Amino acid sequence: MLEKQVIVTLPQGLHARPASAFVQTASVFASDIGLRKGGKTANGKSIISIMSLTVAQGEQVSLTADGPDEQRALEALEKLLTMAVEQQPGAHS
Repeated sequence: MLEKQVIVTLPQGLHARPASAFVQTASVFASDIGLRKGGKTANGKSIISIMSLTVAQGEQVSLTADGPDEQRALEALEKLLTMAVEQQPGAHS
């Protein structure tokens, strides 16, 4: 199992659209994905679970991956959590 601390830089945090993109990305990987904020851990493949964390911009979360593709999963999900606004899925210029 791998774990990484990440500061969320998404301007509006992990709200509906980014949470959906997070779950879609996590679901591509065979590894189990977790996201922890404070004492609460969410299933990284469940949008309800992810949104229940109410992660705001600038907050630190712990991202975990456990499985055969855990390294690639962590890298992809960290990138998603630290995107600039113009790179966000669904962002319009």
